[in-house]
Amino acid sequence: MKKIPLSMFALVILLACNKEISNEKVIEINYPQTKTVDSIDTYFDVKVNDPYRWLEDDRSKDTEAWVKAQNEVTNSYLDNIPFRKELKGRLSNLWNYEKIGSPFKEGNYMYFSKNNGLQNQYVVYRKKIGSEEEELFLDPNTFSIEGTTSLDALSFSKDGSIVAYSISEGGSDWRKILIMDAETKKITEDTLIDVKFTQLSWYKNEGFYYSSYDKPKGSELSAKTDQHKVYYHTLGTPQKEDTLIFGGIAEEKHRYIYAHVTEDNRYLIITPRISTSGNKLLIKDLSVKNSPFITVLNHTETNTSIIENNGSTLYLVTNLNAPNKRIVTVNASNPTPEHWVDVIPEIDKVLNVSVGGGYFFAEYMVDAISKVKQYDYDGKLIRDIELPGLGTVSGFSGKKEDTTLYFSFTNYKTPTRIYSLHPQTGKANLHWSPKIDFDSNDYESKQVFYNSKDGTKIPMMITYKKGLELNGKNPTILYGYGGFNISLTPTFSITNAIWMEQGGILAVPNLRGGGEYGRSWHDAGIQLKKQNVFDDFIAAAEYLKNNKYTSSNYLALRGGSNGGLLVGAVMTQRHDLAKVALPAVGVLDMLRYHTFTAGAGWAYDYGTAEQSKEMFDYIKGYSPVHNVKLGIAYPATLITTGEHDDRVVPAHSFKFAAELQSKQSGNNPTLIRIETDAGHGAGTPVNKTIEEYADIFGFTLFNMGFKALPSKTNEKIKG
Repeated sequence: MKKIPLSMFALVILLACNKEISNEKVIEINYPQTKTVDSIDTYFDVKVNDPYRWLEDDRSKDTEAWVKAQNEVTNSYLDNIPFRKELKGRLSNLWNYEKIGSPFKEGNYMYFSKNNGLQNQYVVYRKKIGSEEEELFLDPNTFSIEGTTSLDALSFSKDGSIVAYSISEGGSDWRKILIMDAETKKITEDTLIDVKFTQLSWYKNEGFYYSSYDKPKGSELSAKTDQHKVYYHTLGTPQKEDTLIFGGIAEEKHRYIYAHVTEDNRYLIITPRISTSGNKLLIKDLSVKNSPFITVLNHTETNTSIIENNGSTLYLVTNLNAPNKRIVTVNASNPTPEHWVDVIPEIDKVLNVSVGGGYFFAEYMVDAISKVKQYDYDGKLIRDIELPGLGTVSGFSGKKEDTTLYFSFTNYKTPTRIYSLHPQTGKANLHWSPKIDFDSNDYESKQVFYNSKDGTKIPMMITYKKGLELNGKNPTILYGYGGFNISLTPTFSITNAIWMEQGGILAVPNLRGGGEYGRSWHDAGIQLKKQNVFDDFIAAAEYLKNNKYTSSNYLALRGGSNGGLLVGAVMTQRHDLAKVALPAVGVLDMLRYHTFTAGAGWAYDYGTAEQSKEMFDYIKGYSPVHNVKLGIAYPATLITTGEHDDRVVPAHSFKFAAELQSKQSGNNPTLIRIETDAGHGAGTPVNKTIEEYADIFGFTLFNMGFKALPSKTNEKIKG
């Protein structure tokens, strides 16, 4: 067992202050012994050791024992943080306010989700149109005693009389689908099982389309799944009789296939994908019996989808010959690109589109800030939508006949508010505002631009309490993602609010690899350009330090999933950059990520080790698991993952923790927190989320030298 005194630096200060050493608790970590195995892979004649391969077996007793031992060590350490309970209490208090979602119309009702404060899962309510009386419709908190079964999707038949909803158990991506009479709220038939990565799209009131994989041989949480299929379920029939609609052809493998029926029941739209970027596009005329599929696009080089139709006239949003996207129209009889006509041409800002009330709402990102324009179906600009401020809006979706639409507004310091919009007049009204114990007026959020290593200008939002002194000693979380065309736009978070209450700074850069500036921005951070993302993140940290927001001793790096890779890569490349590293559910073994679950679909962003010698060398050069070096003093690290994560399997985090624990030099702790009955994050119960963030923030502040919460005292241990 390796024992590391974590408070030796504190003892020196205590001596200098003439305090009794015996009054200060010395925290020691007895890391569990992690066995190694002689597992070797060969890539292009290069042998690569994989000594912790055995931790990939999530069904083995050895792995189970290792998880238990690691959690015991981590919990023992966290129990010694003096303000951990206080953080948990404040998180619980701030979290305890009513939250609701935007209403939507189905049949004779308006439905909406609501959480009374500390409920583990949101509850679905409804009001009969014309009435203000609320009725509980579906309560996911009753699905399991522990609150670990969550509602995933809710889809109504065309007349709103029947609802299909999917649930996730323990955070898994595998789903079950239940079918219920919307009026009586009675389950009407057997549950569909073994469903994964799906939409639920109804055809009239007769049945619905869904997608899934064959259940894999071996572990359902880690075995590879890469042959997606679309099925049609006819109401009143057993699942075994469901019709295979698309997919399942061995020579034409698609890892993700989604099906959608147009609002008028006219067309079935199929979007097969090989990876998370790019899709084929096919349509089928459901008004014609036994009609064939018609191919709109037969390659996966673009992202293209059908967003609306008016009879046989189709409207598509695409980045084909338009990296920032455009809206085009075409007749379904000749739907291929040579017949497309622009409705809303591409501009120099990235376009996202919502459809509702018979209009298009073009949501543009201007340096990651939302701007919205309303157009009719001919592409005529109706108006600019007046927004409540600078931040992120979402919504505007609805049925063609809807006379009221809803949208939400938020930013890093403003809790989400919901507005109603009358599309005919453009008049917007506040529909709902939260009553929360957090005063946005006490905080400021500003956008800065800094230069990355190669001179590329990167935007970053920095949010903190007004009046904060820029003295280089402010606890700061630098949060990043940088991948998969995902944009980080300003969004309020209770956990971030707690951090800022403590005098903390939240800094969020828009790294390359994301979608903030269109396809070119995404492609600048993929495969052999992935290092750009890490360089952007490092440059963000240097900007914060150079401008006295913080310094290395008060800086924490944080990110999840692809952002966990970001943190893992940066902390192994620049161990001196920050005091704390917080990689969550990270993709950390880059040589083997594509061998688990649906990981092969991430190759557009990452490439694979088998792709070429050049790609292997490049990936191995930054893969966090393969770049932990003996004798380096890495930051204080708290790795977090979920035992049931079947998207980024926890073996990534297990192996990274084992490498760090065996090679870490110095006094910084290297711990892993493994949440049981939790997955990649979606649907995690509120109580587990509160406990997790109390641990994350407690660990971070404690290792920055704070003996008490910064909001209560300025006393620090000066290391």
